[in-house]
Amino acid sequence: MSLVLTIVNAWRRSLSHLQEVEDFGTNPGALQMLTYLPDNLSPRPALLVVLHGSMQSAANYDRGAGWSTLADRYGFALLMPEQSGRNNLNRSFNWFQRNDTQRGEGEAHSIVQMVEQIVRDHDIDRRRIFVTGLSAGGAMTLAMLATYPDVFAAGAVIAGLPYGGAANAQEALRCMFQAPPKSSRELGDLVREASPNRNIWPKLSVWHGSADRTVKPSNAGEIIKQWLDVHGLPLTPMSDQIVDGHSRQVWWNADGETVIESYTIMDMAHGVPLTHSEGGVAGPYMIEAGISSSARIAEFFGLTDTLRRTPAETTELSRRAPLFGALRKATRSHRIRAVRAWRNVSATIHEGIERRRANKKVHVRSVVKR
Repeated sequence: MSLVLTIVNAWRRSLSHLQEVEDFGTNPGALQMLTYLPDNLSPRPALLVVLHGSMQSAANYDRGAGWSTLADRYGFALLMPEQSGRNNLNRSFNWFQRNDTQRGEGEAHSIVQMVEQIVRDHDIDRRRIFVTGLSAGGAMTLAMLATYPDVFAAGAVIAGLPYGGAANAQEALRCMFQAPPKSSRELGDLVREASPNRNIWPKLSVWHGSADRTVKPSNAGEIIKQWLDVHGLPLTPMSDQIVDGHSRQVWWNADGETVIESYTIMDMAHGVPLTHSEGGVAGPYMIEAGISSSARIAEFFGLTDTLRRTPAETTELSRRAPLFGALRKATRSHRIRAVRAWRNVSATIHEGIERRRANKKVHVRSVVKR
């Protein structure tokens, strides 16, 4: 049977434009390293690590989510680790096994070895390394952010589960059907214990379908609680929006930078929300929802930035609020109250920046038409 699986997997990869890299380190997690480098790869490019879900291959996930199409458009590199049936019968990343989700061990260490290999081979900008994944790949995404926050600038999890929520397969199944309630501090401590002595944590984008019966939406709430606690932010969102017909909640830090966002996709089951107009292809766990999670995540990571910021915008984004400068060493409750007080001011700043960007894009389009 193993020979048959090997032949089938080789045949699948032959139909894909993903390229396998065989020699990338000790590979303690026994994963396969697949990459995609567009012809227009940018100088000092960004890198996106994409982790597929259960019962999927890297190529299937790429084809449905459209990541290589976006890589062609914006010139970033893709790394798509692939799980094998020998490690997990469902081809799931083992997000619930401690020896696969700790720094320096198992699958997590294999993925970081892959990152190091592609960084050296293609002069990747280490400040722009990101990770995203679906379901088991989403839970593994959080494991990578928790154990290697010095490697990843941001992550995005789709239909995933909080880091450290399960320690074996039985607990994993229970969590999928009902996230066990824990306090924000308990959840945050699981992340802090994975990488002690860290003060700066990656940004996070969370996506979940409201009708998901495979990984219950309560898990999205637990993920948000976990990472809000890590970032020292309040549970109440600072902005509520409707984007392409779906709810988006936003939290930003003291400097006015969005650090956590959460999308709830109405009436969507378990899978990746996509739209054909943005290069998505519907299929198993790939769901036409009128919104492209891949395009929105790429924007959240800054992979789609094509217009340079004006000096005024740069100043506004980098200027620190005096109020928060005085409170950085204050208690957590004081910081939360300060964040709430600053909410309206930060919203005004962001609205002004977005208006200028929109006006700039309109001007660019009008020049092109002429």
